[in-house]
Amino acid sequence: MGLTPFVDWIEDTLPIEPWFISGPVIKGYGRGSRVLGIPTANLPADKFSDILSEHTSGVYFGWAGLRKGGIYKMVMSIGWNPYFHNSEKTIEPWILHDFSEDFYGEELSLAIIGYIRPEANFSSVESLIERIREDGRIAEKALDLPIYACYKDSPYVRRGQND
Repeated sequence: MGLTPFVDWIEDTLPIEPWFISGPVIKGYGRGSRVLGIPTANLPADKFSDILSEHTSGVYFGWAGLRKGGIYKMVMSIGWNPYFHNSEKTIEPWILHDFSEDFYGEELSLAIIGYIRPEANFSSVESLIERIREDGRIAEKALDLPIYACYKDSPYVRRGQND
């Protein structure tokens, strides 16, 4: 199952019907930080099996809210990570912010509002890293556009925060 062709692309992104998920940040395979140099805030995929079956694998983006505070831009992979031969579908948001420490167990709320590309395999870890960084640049730029920026103030992303 894949997405049908669209002509509505904006700045290399496709606006989608927003969807929202939240859960505690869990430890993943450890590849994001250690292998790729791109730390991800993984969510427990088993909690979202219905949502995962409704959305095609690929790279999405939107806003991330941490319960302890802060709303951040994020880009997220949903899929099987073919380069690493995963046996389970994963949800791996990369919050586009440098954090001074880990926040495992912290409640993370996501507003997924756009699509960048389908899941792909890569011939080398270097080409994978290059593409993930490009996805991050695309998301950073797109989230400044009014069509996407307005979701930063979503009550779902801000829930539980003291403003």
